[in-house]
Amino acid sequence: MPPGPPPVPAGLPSAPPDPWRAAAVALLNLSGLGLGYALLRRRLLMAGCLVATGVLLLVALPADADGVPGAALAGYAVLLLLAAGHGAVAGLRTRLTWPGRPALALLLGVLLLAVPAGGALWYQDAHDEAVEQALLDRLDKADRLVAESGERPFTAAESDYRSALGVYRDLTEHHAGSRAARKVPDSLRTYYTTVGAAYGHQDWCTAVEPLKFLRTVPDTVSKERLGSLARWPDDRLATSLYECGEQGLTAGAADWVTRFGDLLDTFPGSGPAAKVAPAVDSAVQKAEKAVRGDEPCAAVAQLRSLDTRIGDLSKSSGDQGGSLAKAAGRAGRSGDAGEYACGVSQYKDGDFDAARKTMEQFVSDNKNDKNQGRAKKIAIAAEVAQTLPAAGKKLPTTASGGSISVTVKNDSPDDITVMYTGPVTGSFTLKGCGGCKAYSLADTLLTGFKPCHGGKDYPQRTISLPVGTTYFVHKPNGNSTATPASDTAKLRTGYIYTECAYTTRTLGSGY
Repeated sequence: MPPGPPPVPAGLPSAPPDPWRAAAVALLNLSGLGLGYALLRRRLLMAGCLVATGVLLLVALPADADGVPGAALAGYAVLLLLAAGHGAVAGLRTRLTWPGRPALALLLGVLLLAVPAGGALWYQDAHDEAVEQALLDRLDKADRLVAESGERPFTAAESDYRSALGVYRDLTEHHAGSRAARKVPDSLRTYYTTVGAAYGHQDWCTAVEPLKFLRTVPDTVSKERLGSLARWPDDRLATSLYECGEQGLTAGAADWVTRFGDLLDTFPGSGPAAKVAPAVDSAVQKAEKAVRGDEPCAAVAQLRSLDTRIGDLSKSSGDQGGSLAKAAGRAGRSGDAGEYACGVSQYKDGDFDAARKTMEQFVSDNKNDKNQGRAKKIAIAAEVAQTLPAAGKKLPTTASGGSISVTVKNDSPDDITVMYTGPVTGSFTLKGCGGCKAYSLADTLLTGFKPCHGGKDYPQRTISLPVGTTYFVHKPNGNSTATPASDTAKLRTGYIYTECAYTTRTLGSGY
C-alpha cells in the first residue's frame, strides 16, 4: 500500500495540505522568534527558538572587534533552518490560530524577515565601529609609546620606537581604509620630530644615532607612504655629523675622524661635507700657533695626532682627499718643528730626561732646521743635568770656546763620552786606556790615591772653556755597567785644569 499522509500534529485541528501555509510558517520561524510555532501553538518549540536567539544575542552583544564566533553563527543558522523546515512540515496540514488566510501569514513572514536582516546590518555596523575603535586604540597606544620614549635616551628607547613603527606599518598596510590609518601620517610626523629631538636642541653628537635610525624607517614603511619624511633626516644628519666632528676636533677627542668619515662617505656632495677640509686645516693652524704658547708639548702631541688622523681620513674622502692629505703633511712637518719648543719647555720645567729625548728626536727629524745646533747642546745639557741638577738652571747657548784650557784624560779601560755644560756646552769621546784597569773601592780609599798618574799615555783631549762653573759628566760607552761620574769645576783665569776619568764599581773623576 502507498504510504499515507503524515500524522497531524497535536494542538490544532488538521486541515487540507496548503503549501502557502507551510511556507508562511517556515518564513515566520526564520525570523528567529519562533512565530511560526506560535501560530501553530507549539509553545515549547517557540520557546526553544527564543532561547537560541537570546543565547546568540548574549554572545554577540555588545559588538566588539572580534565579532561573533563562527561556530556560534553556524550553529544558529542550522537551528533556524531546522525550525523553518520543521515548521513547514507542521504547517502543511495544520490550521493557523491567526490569521485565517495563509496568504496574510505569508506576507507577515516576509515582513518579519526584516528583523534578522536589519539586526545583521546593525550588528555589522556596530562591529565595524568596534574595529575602528580598536584600531584607533592601537594607534593611540603607539603614539603614547613614542611620546614616553622621547623622554629617555635613544639607546634605551630604540626597541619601543621600533614597536610603534610596526603598528604604523600594520595600520597603513592591512587597514588602509580605516580612520586610524588616515591619522598615521600625522603620527609619523610626530614620530620623526620626537626621535630626532636632539637635533632641534643642537645636541649634535646625541642626534647622530637617532637620525641614522630614522634613515632606516623606509625599510619598514614604504617611501610612498612616508612622502617627504623619507628625506627628513638627511640634511639634519649631515649637519649633526659635521658639528659633532668639529666639536671633537676642537676638543681633541678621538671620534672626530669617524664623524667626518661618515659625513664624507654618506653625503659627499653636501654643504657640511664641503666644510670638513677647512675645519681640519683650521685645527692644524691652531695647533701650530699653540706651539708658541705656554704648552708647546701638548700642541706638538696634537699636531702628531692630527697628522695620523687626517691621513686616515684622507684615504676615503673622495674629492677632498687632496686637501686633507696636504693638511696632514703640514701637521706632520709642524709637529717635527715644534719638538724644539717642546724640548725647551721640558728643560725649563726640569724634566731633563724628556727634554733630552725630545731634542734628540728633533735633531733626527730636522736635519736642516736652524735650531738644530742649539738643540744638540740642550740635549747634552739635559743629560748632564740628570746627574747634576744644578747644571740645568740655565738654558744652554750656542757659544763655544774660552780662555782656559781643560785636559780630560781617561784612566779607564772603557771608551767614555765626556759631556759638559755651563758657559759653553759640548761633548766628545775618549778611547779606553789599553793598559788601565778598574780600581777597587779599597784603592780609592787609600791616602794619596791619584788616578791618571804613572806616566802612561792616557787617551786625552784638551778643550778651551770660559771662566765660570762648568759641569762635567763622564759616561762609559757600549755595554759597560759603570755608573756615569760627575764633577763641578769652577774655572778661574791663570790655572790649567785636568779632568781624570777612572773606573771602580762606578766611574769616578777628579782633577
